Amino acid sequence: MSTPHIAIIGVGMAGIACARTLRQAGHHVTLFEKSRGPGGRMATRRSPFGSFDHGAQYFTVRDARFELALGTVPGLCRPWSANAVRVLDPMGRVIEAALPGGERHWVATPGMNALVKAWAEPLVEDGNVRIETRATRISRDPLMKHGWQVHTEGTDGSQHVYAGFDQVLLAIPAAQAQALLQASELSELASPLHSVKVDPCWTLMAAWPQAMQPGLITIGPQWSAARSTHHRIAWMARESSKPGRDAIERWTIQASASWSAEHINDSAERVTAKLLKAFGEISGIRATPTHTEVHRWLYAKTAQPLGQSHLWFKSEGIGMCGDWCLGHRVEDAFVSGLELALAVLRKR
Repeated sequence: MSTPHIAIIGVGMAGIACARTLRQAGHHVTLFEKSRGPGGRMATRRSPFGSFDHGAQYFTVRDARFELALGTVPGLCRPWSANAVRVLDPMGRVIEAALPGGERHWVATPGMNALVKAWAEPLVEDGNVRIETRATRISRDPLMKHGWQVHTEGTDGSQHVYAGFDQVLLAIPAAQAQALLQASELSELASPLHSVKVDPCWTLMAAWPQAMQPGLITIGPQWSAARSTHHRIAWMARESSKPGRDAIERWTIQASASWSAEHINDSAERVTAKLLKAFGEISGIRATPTHTEVHRWLYAKTAQPLGQSHLWFKSEGIGMCGDWCLGHRVEDAFVSGLELALAVLRKR
């Protein structure tokens, strides 16, 4: 029997968890990613003043399989105390001193994308990761019974067709999976996705290098991470408080889901100004930052999950996974990708 060849579209946590499991089982896996590298929402943005984790801020470890997988990259992930993570009212006053449950918060070092990159490395070395390559549709392979082709477009507009796949697995946001299936005339497979709801998020990255001396915070609050009930801002994190980061004073500020949705088409300049004003009201940091940057996540946090770990259409050889299947945690994405891979392996 020939080695199965599987296409995975999306190289975030779910896609990599799925791919590494299939590769370890001896399958040939090719991954397609529209961005410049692995990570998805396990994202880290570089700047002249240090890095920003502008996607997932941390992760927790509840599933024994996730804990076991983390053991393959010893020392890469470290606990982050974040001064107990506070919950604040719109004026910056403490409502709760810590998140409930007392769970450890973990971060990858030197940035959140390091974990996905580490797990992707064997696949990259195999030459089987196609970055800056967006899948536009999938179609039946005319030269292979029950096989599939993946049609792609590069950032330069170039188009290519990759053929010879036994299965195609979609590890992308539910809305993107739905659009890809419709473009591929497979809309019947997308019907379970209609109930999934994922909220957007505007994220602001700001740096105040002039306010920092080595080892000494000279501006801002004494807490280093907080949830907020301010109508504009849901989360704030001092990047330098995370282990393995540069000491320069810089913050990642994530807008609330409702505000992000209301201002989804605003300009970057307007979003920056609005979020900086709100951040100043909460944190007391009103100095003008030296560096600002914003990122718009159209699909940031699951509000209504699918309610099962994955979708696997065995007869068609099409599957779907992502955090949106189970929730919004990094661990949800890992479990979803793992469970889809196991479902694929069980077919043989």
